[in-house]
Amino acid sequence: MAAGLGSLQVVPSLTDDMTRLRSFQSSSRRRASQNARMFFMAFTALSLILAGPCGNRAFSQAQIATSARGFRSPATLPLTSFYDTPHTLPTGKPGELIRSEAIDQYNLPYELSALRILYQSRTASGEDVAVSAVVLVPDGKPPANGWPVIEWAHDFRGAARTCAPSLMKNLGAGPILAMYANLGYAVVATDYSGLGADSGKPVLDMQSNAFDVIYSVPAARAAVTRIGSKIGSKWIAVGPFQGGLAAAAVAESEVRDPNYLGSVITSGVADAQQAYHHYAQGSSSSNRMLLVLAATVKALYPEFQVSDMLQDKALPAYQRVGQTCGGETEPEFTSEMLKPGWENNRFVKDFFSRNTPGERRAHSPLLVISGEADLAIPAEMSAKTVARMCKQGSRVLFLKYPDLDASGVMGASVADQISWIKARFAGYPAPGNCH
Repeated sequence: MAAGLGSLQVVPSLTDDMTRLRSFQSSSRRRASQNARMFFMAFTALSLILAGPCGNRAFSQAQIATSARGFRSPATLPLTSFYDTPHTLPTGKPGELIRSEAIDQYNLPYELSALRILYQSRTASGEDVAVSAVVLVPDGKPPANGWPVIEWAHDFRGAARTCAPSLMKNLGAGPILAMYANLGYAVVATDYSGLGADSGKPVLDMQSNAFDVIYSVPAARAAVTRIGSKIGSKWIAVGPFQGGLAAAAVAESEVRDPNYLGSVITSGVADAQQAYHHYAQGSSSSNRMLLVLAATVKALYPEFQVSDMLQDKALPAYQRVGQTCGGETEPEFTSEMLKPGWENNRFVKDFFSRNTPGERRAHSPLLVISGEADLAIPAEMSAKTVARMCKQGSRVLFLKYPDLDASGVMGASVADQISWIKARFAGYPAPGNCH
């Protein structure tokens, strides 16, 4: 149970409409809600186990996959010509569908229609780029306005093209995504630029990833229409781990979609500078996120010299990071292989600046979830970022869950997530607990 929830068990808001509506529930409906909560927690706990890396404690501490010892990478699909990117993109605008195909090779626990799509997005520097994604559509007749949309922003799973979630038979978090679809939501899950589609180096950058999230929705809508179904215009972004930063960036983006209703951030939220300093002081697994940082900074700023950040003995590990997925950690890399003062490099500082949530007011509400036992992004670190968001005037509901780490809070918070999501689609005012 989130801190401060009391008997309502969902939202710690004093006067919001959700609370008032709940106060009129019958006792039988309260019992049903409690039973649903238990079901969701149990289902998601199982889902996280089935999904692979997300449920692993070492993964949650490093926000990357586990160490190679004992790690079993998920079954993958081949990288086919579907992912080939035209040398010159078709004339169009971001959100245009390039191609789509039906696929039945994913290990999903429910009968769903699954599509791969290739669509046009835009980099943070303004360049057109092709990006791949998966769309899950519930069976049955859609509502009159189409299925409401959950846009899933995935966590980091590696920097090679083959690390794209759409190339994993379980989609990286397939049971969780199927849960949303079973609740009556279409799910759009972007790979991000550079993963899957042959569109250059991938970047772990909240602004770039947010564009890929935003522009996947209209492309998915066009693809679903082709198979005789319909998804609606209204959508919500949900992201765990690094995907949470992308979800936050959607809310703060200058690219505004009036049909976007808000974001759910499920594993805490922190400034990149705080997070990477935290990784540098952590285990060897979390240290390796510094290699990803170097690769991202190089992709964003070609003038950046990796040797200004990494010592020569770190370069083999750096080269390996761009070729692997999941928990492969050889050759070894430790924070001692960083050059002194690396964080003061001007390109690194520019990256930190562009990956700081709360620098501008969010134009839609946010639900931020944090486990108080999370070692990857400690709750107090999330609290600082949320405080800055609140200072900007953003509408934020920040829920903290005692004694839970990042993986545990994913299951414990599902009922709260669904309650918040349903209320946004229903048009109720968003609760907030900024002080």
